Amino acid sequence: MDNRIDAAYARQSVDKKDSISIESQIDFCGHELKGGSYKAYQDKGFSGKNTDRPDFQNLLRDIRAGLIRRVVVYKLDRISRSIIDFANMMELFQKYNVEFVSCQEKFDTSTPMGRAMLNICIVFAQLERETIQMRVTDAYYSRNQRGYRMGGTTPYGFDTEPFVMDGIKTKRLVAKASDIENVRIMFDMYSRPEVSLGDIARRFVELGIQINEGGLQRVTFSKMLRNPVYVRADMDIYEFFKAQGATTVNDPSDFTGMNGCYLYKGRAQTSKAKDDLSGQMLVVAPHEGVIDSGVWLSCRKKIMNNKSFQSARKASNTWLAGKIKCGRCGYALMSLNIKGIAYTRCKKRAEDKSCEGAGTLRTADLERTVYARMVEKLQGFHTLMKKDEAGAVKPKVTVLKVELAKVESEIEKLLNTLTGASDILISYANTKITELDDRKRNLAKQLAEIIADEVSPDEMLRISELLDDWDNASMEDRRAVADALISRVNATSENVDIDWKI
Repeated sequence: MDNRIDAAYARQSVDKKDSISIESQIDFCGHELKGGSYKAYQDKGFSGKNTDRPDFQNLLRDIRAGLIRRVVVYKLDRISRSIIDFANMMELFQKYNVEFVSCQEKFDTSTPMGRAMLNICIVFAQLERETIQMRVTDAYYSRNQRGYRMGGTTPYGFDTEPFVMDGIKTKRLVAKASDIENVRIMFDMYSRPEVSLGDIARRFVELGIQINEGGLQRVTFSKMLRNPVYVRADMDIYEFFKAQGATTVNDPSDFTGMNGCYLYKGRAQTSKAKDDLSGQMLVVAPHEGVIDSGVWLSCRKKIMNNKSFQSARKASNTWLAGKIKCGRCGYALMSLNIKGIAYTRCKKRAEDKSCEGAGTLRTADLERTVYARMVEKLQGFHTLMKKDEAGAVKPKVTVLKVELAKVESEIEKLLNTLTGASDILISYANTKITELDDRKRNLAKQLAEIIADEVSPDEMLRISELLDDWDNASMEDRRAVADALISRVNATSENVDIDWKI
C-alpha cells in the first residue's frame, strides 16, 4: 500500500488585481484532487525564474524523503518559469516515482500524453542548455579577441585597476613596483646560458623573495617565464607565436614593442602540452609590457629546450620541420616513411588534389641540399657582417617585418580559398599569389640586408662551429641553426629555393 501523500503547491510573486491568489490556487488544486487529503506548500512574494523558494525547497526535501506521491499545481508557471529548472524537477519526480498534475494545462504524468509532453519538455530543456553554453562560449572568445582581462589569478608583479575598453568596464594589469623588479631579476638571470631554474630559486631565497605561499618551486618560475603577459610585444614576438602555431588575433602593426600579451586557449586547441601553442590565441593586452622581447624569447626558447619541462611532442623526423613548403602551392610538406626511407609530400596534394605536388623528395636529400646552401651562405655573409655600435634595432626593420607579415597573411588567406573553388577563382588566386610572392621575396631581401648589419658576431661564430661539426650536432642544435638562418624552404623535386633571414 502506498502511504505517501499528495501535495498542492502555490506561488504568487506580488499581489495584483489580475493575478490569482495563493488561496484560490490551493482551492483549484483541492478540486483536482477530488476532495482527497493533501499537504499545501505556499510561497508568497517569490519569482518563478529560479527555484530558490523556501516552501518549494521543503517540497523537494519531502519528495527525496519518500513522503510525496503526487504534486498538483494550478498552472505550470506556478512551479517554474524556466524550462531547464522544470525539466530538472521532472527528472527528480521520475526518480522518486512522483506524479505531476497541472490543472489549467491538463498536464498529468500519470497518462501517456502527459509523459510524452514531459519528454518533449526535457528535449527542449537540453536544447536550451546547449544554446546557453554556446552563447557563453561565443561571448568568452569574443572578449578574449578584444583584449579584455578574463579574470583568474593576477600574475605575480601586477595589480589590477579599473579600465574602460570600447565603452565597457573591465580591468587591466598595472606593474607593482615592489614585485616587478623581482620579475626582471628572474628573466635577466635565466637569459644567461649557465643559469638554471634551481639557481634562481636559491638566489631568491638568499634575497628573501617570496613568490607564493607554496614556496619557491621550479615549476612556478617555469610558468612565469612562459607567460607573455610580461613581454613587450614586438614583431619578433608576433613571428615567434605564429611560427609555433598560435593564432595572432591582432594585426601585425599592433605589435609595437609597448604592450604585454594575453595567451588564451583557443576553440581548436586540443593538446595540453605546455609548449604546444597550436590552437592558442595571442592577443595584445592594454597593459604595458615590462620585459624586452629579446630577453623574453631567449628565456622562452631555453625553457622549451629544457628537458625537464619539454613538451612530449617533439619533431624528430627532420631539423627542417615547419620550414619546408611546397614550391608550387606554398602549403606545408609533411613527412612520410616508405620502406624505411623518409619522404616529404605536399599536404594540400594529400588533402584534396588541388595541387600537382612537389614531386618525389627524399628528406635526406633535401637536408643535404639545405645544409650545403647554409655553408655557402655563411661564407659570403662573413664578408658583409658588421655590428652597429649602439646595438639598437633600426625602425625600418619593424616596418619591413610588419609589411612582410601582412603579405604572408594575404597569401595564406588566398590559399585557403582554393579548396573547392571554381576555375576562374583559382586562376585569379594563383595570379594574385604570384604577385604577393614576388612582393614577399623583395621585402625579405630588404630585411636580410638590414639585419645583416645587426647579427651578433658571437652568434655567427656559434653557428659556424655547428656547421663545421654538423655530423655530430644534435637535432636541437641543427634546428637552432636553421631557425637562425632560414625563414622558409620552398621545395620541389626540380628546385629548392630558400628565404634567408640574413
